[in-house]
Amino acid sequence: RLKDDDSGDHDQNEENNTQKDSEKEKNDRDKPQSTTKRKAVVPGPAEHPLQYNYTFWYSRRTPGRPTSSQSYEQNIKQIGTFASVEQFWRFYSHMVRPGDLTGHSDFHLFKEGIKPMWEDDANKNGGKWIIRLRKGLASRCWENLILAMLGEQFMVGEEICGAVVSVRFQEDIISIWNKTASDQATTARIRDTLRRVLNLPPNTIMEYKTHTDSIK
Repeated sequence: RLKDDDSGDHDQNEENNTQKDSEKEKNDRDKPQSTTKRKAVVPGPAEHPLQYNYTFWYSRRTPGRPTSSQSYEQNIKQIGTFASVEQFWRFYSHMVRPGDLTGHSDFHLFKEGIKPMWEDDANKNGGKWIIRLRKGLASRCWENLILAMLGEQFMVGEEICGAVVSVRFQEDIISIWNKTASDQATTARIRDTLRRVLNLPPNTIMEYKTHTDSIK
């Protein structure tokens, strides 16, 4: 349910209500803003929990228009967060496949709490592996990539932040973001796993780019 359930307050008598309301107001004032109104996403009964919760995001922009980080943040829409395999499929089965998106569109799948932005604390010292795909391959590669990420196939501990598929006019681009750009052993392991899970031909060009370079 989208609305917070505060029905528990109303079956007390009026005096209790007034007292509770003023206590609640005080508590809400004392709480940091982010903790109010957010219900934790948890796996349902008999569902298969994932190691981390993840959030799907979508963005679309008009090509040729310069983007500041502020306009980028306004442009990016949160689709939803999931905590189990079943919840993932519930979102994914209703989403358009990247190959069927038009224009300048992106899907992002990031761990809950990490925004798909270079400036986010979890991303700012990191980077991403980038693979440019010819048209027609994005849907299959994206699915293989995110299933590998959700299934913890990269084996690099907490390093993975998220993945992005970017649909462009001439080509499509997929990337996987990690926390520590300077950790070469980790970035090499991510690269090798990426080759394997996407079944890439040996001559595929893969580029690693730090987010500080992207910002520059």
